[in-house]
Order: sequence, then structure tokens, then C-alpha cells
Amino acid sequence: MNYEQVAVEQEGRVMMVSMNRPEKRNALSEKMTAELITALEEACADPDVGAVVLTGKGQAFCAGADLADFSGMAAKTAPVLHLEGAASTELFKMGQKMTKPLIAAVNGPAMGGGCGLVAMCHLAVASEKAKFGTPEIRVGIFPFVIFPLLARAVGPRRALEMALTGRSLDAAEAEATGLVHRVFAEADFQRKTLELATELAERSPLVMRLGLNAFYTSTDMEINKAFDYLNTLRVIDFLSEDLREGAMAFIQKRPPRWKGR
Repeated sequence: MNYEQVAVEQEGRVMMVSMNRPEKRNALSEKMTAELITALEEACADPDVGAVVLTGKGQAFCAGADLADFSGMAAKTAPVLHLEGAASTELFKMGQKMTKPLIAAVNGPAMGGGCGLVAMCHLAVASEKAKFGTPEIRVGIFPFVIFPLLARAVGPRRALEMALTGRSLDAAEAEATGLVHRVFAEADFQRKTLELATELAERSPLVMRLGLNAFYTSTDMEINKAFDYLNTLRVIDFLSEDLREGAMAFIQKRPPRWKGR
């Protein structure tokens, strides 16, 4: 597919999906939102992709919604606003729909919806110059759609503090809260991000899919039901060709040749 506001590149088995509106600090337009969903869906469907990196072109990761658009909201009807909101919500559901590891590579400010994208991803790494926040409270809106993602990433009370105050976190504080997993020096950021993504892309695609399913499905289950569900996934894993191949490769001291089944 030809994209206008998203750039897609492949490095080995890693697909790099970049928000590509650097002149707007990669603010989320309707077109970019739709293109991001399509790019992530295509990555999931491509057998030559083992992991996906989400990042931004230019100096920002993503500035979230374009605040200039908010001034015209009152002129729209409730059905139109609801329909537009439903479309943007689909993007933030992609983390739990992805069957392959999704890594946020935060190269600069990640604000509002951009911060939500970081929380949506399975793993997040950041450059030392990255910043995070939900500043939309200052113009009179609560970060409704991304709030569940933030709460899962940093805990409900920290998420509430971020939403109510609009204050920014630097990369070190974001790492301390759990919003990002690793912080890299700017000079090493691209290289170390690709190394991490390549490592994940080399794992069994079946086990990655089962593991992501286990995380998202069991998180909200009553614990005893979660044990039963996870035991079912374990049986599927135990009977898989990939486990037999992984064990044989370990014994023979060679790289495994995954089949994804």
C-alpha cells in the first residue's frame, strides 16, 4: 500500500512503522490513524515480519491530537463526534490485537495520544531526550480514550495524576514508572532499538502469539479462571512443532528453524 502520512520500512524481519508528519510533530490526523491501523494489520499478516517498531519521523514521536482541531468540535453533532472517536479508538485497540511484538521507539516528545500509543505497545524504549505527558487537560479535555492504557502501564493513581495535572515526565521518570522499559543514549538509540526488535523477531512466532494472547486475555480474568485458561495455552505450546524444534535445536547447538505451528 502507498502511504501518505506513515512510512514503512523493513530491516530483516523487523518492520519499522514511522508516523510521518514531522512538520506537525506527527500529530494524529484521521488519515494517519487509518494508515497506522492498516500498516499494523499488514505487519501481522506478513510471514516475513517477526516484530514491529512504531516510531516518529523528525524530532517528535507523536504530539497526539492536533489541539487546533479542538476549537471546531462544538460545531459538530454528537453522532459525528462519536463516529470520529470510534475510528481513533480502533488504533488504541491494536496493541491487544497484534499477534507480533510491537515496540514503541520514543525518539522525542510523546504527548496526549502519543503517550497513549507508548502505553499501547507491548514494549517501549526511549531516547534520553524523550518526554511524556497528557497535557490536554490544560485546554479542557480529559484523556478519556487512552486512560485505560495509561492505567495499565503506570498504575491507576499515577495515570490519574498525569491526566489531572498535565505535567511531563522525562525519560528517566517514565522508565521508573514503567511507562518505558529501557532508556538509551541518543547516539545508540536506533541501533539498540533494532537489536531488541531483531531479538524478538527471531523467536517462535507461535509462542509470541500465544504469549500475547495469554497476557491480554488473562489480565482481567478471575485468577482461578486465568490458571485454567493459561493451562490450555500451555498444552497448545507443549504439542507444537516449534517446541519440538526449539528443544532439538538446543540439543544440537544450532539456531532453531521455526514453523509457527
